[in-house]
Amino acid sequence: MRRRLIGRQGPDGLVAASRFRLLAALAAAPLAGCGGVLDPAGPVGAAQKLILIDSVAIMLAIVLPVIALIAGVAFWFRASNRRAFYWPEWEFSGHLELIVWAIPLLVVVVLGGVAWFGSHDLDPYKPLPGKEKPVEVQVVALDWKWLFLFPDEGVASVNELAVPVGRPIHFTLTSSGPMNSFFVPRLGSQIYAMAGMASQLWLQADEPGDYPGFSANFSGRGFPDMRFQVKALPADGYAGWIAAAKAAPAVLDRAEYEKLVKPSEAVKPAVWRSADPNLFRAIVEGTAPQPSPLIRPAHEASAPGAAICGGT
Repeated sequence: MRRRLIGRQGPDGLVAASRFRLLAALAAAPLAGCGGVLDPAGPVGAAQKLILIDSVAIMLAIVLPVIALIAGVAFWFRASNRRAFYWPEWEFSGHLELIVWAIPLLVVVVLGGVAWFGSHDLDPYKPLPGKEKPVEVQVVALDWKWLFLFPDEGVASVNELAVPVGRPIHFTLTSSGPMNSFFVPRLGSQIYAMAGMASQLWLQADEPGDYPGFSANFSGRGFPDMRFQVKALPADGYAGWIAAAKAAPAVLDRAEYEKLVKPSEAVKPAVWRSADPNLFRAIVEGTAPQPSPLIRPAHEASAPGAAICGGT
């Protein structure tokens, strides 16, 4: 688990903090539509959830009192309240100015600190700690499917990714053309896959299960079907999946990749028993077969800022 800063609190303080975080979680509930970000299954997702909940709680610490003060001032200074005072000559209060500026400044400093330390702690290039050797996975975003290469095992799959539970996964990502965003909400940290470069991401699944993944960046006509399943398996289950992949009849060589790279939609999961060990590097360098040229309408162009949550 990524490091967490925990302060010393007494029992009453812990209870109050727990209730406040519960309130913050309820306030953040509408974000659940992003597909599991509030139900993490790995250390990265859990750390991101903690940052999200803490940030909402910090902001509520100033928002809720302000809302209460607005309601209280409106009630006290109502026309029917003859006890309310009125100072027509009042124009400045140093104490009030100090309160008005100090509290928001303190909130900004605390919130900025949470974001600063949290973002550096969750650097996608930063390896996750683990006793076992990380699993290496090379990811290629194609039109409109995901290709996964396992260089250590020599197998490959499309639209299906098997990972062992409890072991860090080191992803190296690129794209055959349009920019895409690799995102498994319950594991955390979406990251862009772009042609001509290789980005990195570290994730880990702590619980067995099937976790949906998708592209979070609009990339054209077949974008709604650009989804995949992450199968988090126990060690023996993962070994069985690799063995079954090695028993598959197909081989992913340059000729097979030339067929695969052509734009296609709603592609069913498939596996190859072996893959060209230099294929990923060739894709990054642009020497691998390229997708067929497409006439893309302007509204189907891949937009760097078009990252969306939920896929469709």
